[in-house]
Amino acid sequence: MEYKKGDRVKHPSKEDWGLGEVLENSNGATVRVFFVGAGEKTLSLQYVQPIKVEGNEANNAVLDNLKISKSSSGIKYQSLPQSIQFFLEEFPEGFYGEKFKEHERDYKEKAHALARDLLGKEAFFGLLESEDYSEIVKRALKVANATNLIFPNEKMSLKDGLQASEAQKKFSKSLYSLLYGEEELEKRFADFAKVLEYIDAAKWTTASYFLFIIHPDKYMFVKPTITQYSSELCGYEVNYKPQLNWLTYKSVLGFSEYIRSEISELKPRDMIDVQSFMWCIAPGTYGGV
Repeated sequence: MEYKKGDRVKHPSKEDWGLGEVLENSNGATVRVFFVGAGEKTLSLQYVQPIKVEGNEANNAVLDNLKISKSSSGIKYQSLPQSIQFFLEEFPEGFYGEKFKEHERDYKEKAHALARDLLGKEAFFGLLESEDYSEIVKRALKVANATNLIFPNEKMSLKDGLQASEAQKKFSKSLYSLLYGEEELEKRFADFAKVLEYIDAAKWTTASYFLFIIHPDKYMFVKPTITQYSSELCGYEVNYKPQLNWLTYKSVLGFSEYIRSEISELKPRDMIDVQSFMWCIAPGTYGGV
């Protein structure tokens, strides 16, 4: 049987390998396939004839966004069941245990409560109406300082960039729009990114932090190294570029939703749990992989 690049297949006997994608046209003797449950495999067609899969059965978030290029990081693919096992070795009681609560959950929940208090929609709108941009900036910086998620030097860049009144005005309006605007997220994110560029604070941590800490039910925080490592570990292409751009953020949101779905047995409450899971499984964080 011939196999073409992009064909979705299953191994006839190794069910735990899950769905696979043919990486290049078969040469008659072998075929290279990336399996979601096992990573990249070269199969001898003399002994194995993968079963072609079509329609809804062929849908898979990782294969639709597959990243198989080798990188200098040397990170090897790890299936989600393996990652879950690694996470549970670090946090045996999962997301609801005392260790997770103490190390990962509590301080982010407190920051979320603070953010909702200081930058909630009604309070924020009132400050905008009265043009009290300096107060908005003061509150935003307090929320940024409530966690260690944004790097200290990037917090300083944000603070330094918001000294001038015009910068405060632009930042306040774009942040409100980002958090509560009715336009498509793509435009709101792009507008906020432009303001961060204007004040020389265009970093992924700053660009994604406020959405994450105000709306952790929907939006993910982007810490570049962790995001790249965890996505590479999962074979998921997030189209990362250091410059702020919509494609990367959209891809990260898709990756986050994929992780949230795949670890549903652990009952993640929101993106705070998902972000902590990504942090834990990424090499070099809780001991590495």
